[in-house]
Amino acid sequence: MAKKNKMKTHKGAAKRFKRTGTGKLRRYKAYKSHKTGKKSPKRVRNLRKPALVSKADQKRIDSLLP
Repeated sequence: MAKKNKMKTHKGAAKRFKRTGTGKLRRYKAYKSHKTGKKSPKRVRNLRKPALVSKADQKRIDSLLP
């Protein structure tokens, strides 16, 4: 009888996404690592806050994180 392999976690995705208590995925925003001098302080401040992955993308990312 063939042994069913466990699915491996996609390590790149695991570093970028964390699961919330309700099972949604939290992500961090892009465009804040450098060239922040020309962006307004308000914009840079808002880029610090995490966001939720959209419902359309959540299905794809769920398959990377068993």
